Amino acid sequence: MVDVILGLQWGDEGKGKIVDFFASGYDVIARFQGGPNAGHTLYVEDKKVVLHQIPSGVFHENKINLIGNGVVLDPVILRRECETVASFGVDLKKNLFISERAHLILPTHRALDKASELSKGQEKIGSTLKGIGPTYMDKTGRNGLRVGDLLTADFKSSYDKLYKKHCQLLDAYSFNDDISDWEKEFFDAIEFLKELNIVNGEYFINNCIAKGKKVLAEGAQGSMLDIDFGTFPFVTSSNTISAGVCSGLGVPPQKIRDVLGVTKAYCTRVGSGPFPTELENETGELLRKTGNEFGATTGRPRRCGWIDLVALKFTCMINGVTKIIMTKADVLDAFEELQVCTTYKINGNETDEIPFQMTKMKITPAYKAFGGWKTISSAIKYEKDLPAAMQRYVDFINQYLGVRVKYISNGPGRDQIISLS
Repeated sequence: MVDVILGLQWGDEGKGKIVDFFASGYDVIARFQGGPNAGHTLYVEDKKVVLHQIPSGVFHENKINLIGNGVVLDPVILRRECETVASFGVDLKKNLFISERAHLILPTHRALDKASELSKGQEKIGSTLKGIGPTYMDKTGRNGLRVGDLLTADFKSSYDKLYKKHCQLLDAYSFNDDISDWEKEFFDAIEFLKELNIVNGEYFINNCIAKGKKVLAEGAQGSMLDIDFGTFPFVTSSNTISAGVCSGLGVPPQKIRDVLGVTKAYCTRVGSGPFPTELENETGELLRKTGNEFGATTGRPRRCGWIDLVALKFTCMINGVTKIIMTKADVLDAFEELQVCTTYKINGNETDEIPFQMTKMKITPAYKAFGGWKTISSAIKYEKDLPAAMQRYVDFINQYLGVRVKYISNGPGRDQIISLS
């Protein structure tokens, strides 16, 4: 049995805390896609910890954490993460496993990412410059190196071959940065990586399922950044939706039970790309300030806006969402009035569907207004104590989406989550 937790917007929905909250009910927590461009923020012993590649269940005792084959792995960042996690007394030798089929991010992948983004001028995708895109390109181009290759005798010659190919591409970009320090870090880090538990991920996880263990699959980024269904070309390089669980872990579709979709009570986006409900005004700035909306990986200020139910209904559909978890509801405490986007107006026509190419059309969101609750909601622990205005807001979202909000997160703490009937 596999349950899935993934983001329904443009990422940064607070998935790390949600996985951490639910992890106690599972035996295995498995990351199925993405790379260190994603940052999942947790609070452990009242300390803020940002995980980029290690699954968010790592701080729970006696839980197995698997980095799946769909992930692209940076050994340097992984080593830093492991050191941070180990400082809390976690024994990674016992609870962290890495699929041998996961592709490696090389120093030249990072260089190619930087060179490519610089060459785009004003049409930047908004890459985090972590080498994610070039690594997935090598994966689909059948050039990449994988974690399992580290254990072979010819790894260095395979690395040198790919390095030379990358250098030719960098020359075409006229990219001359010295990356020798990156390389030294990389080769130091792969020696560390080889000491961790490298496994045949698909057999590993299917054996766990066969033994009756409960698996929680953890996604990175958000559904609107999916390479196929997101706001292309302003997307990430992997399938962030529930279908990516099967290819990113090697589990069959019939093993998936619940798909828990995470959405903020409003919307944010980091980087470039379409964002119909973006508020480039004082309201948007208040959302950013109140919600502390700055990227966990990059520190970049997030673009902020009202909740977009057109996009949310679309992502619920393509993911097969069975339950919704709404985060950061407390951020809306400060507002007298809230807006909810219910349709798009495009070329004078109204639609509740996501168009093919959002970058090539002017989209005007149509809103329905709701009264704010003007109550400090972060201390609320039970559904019966929720403000009536918040209940009306959630009820409308439930009715529009046809999927119920089953949990409301009202703060960053582990205990700040309310179960709804």
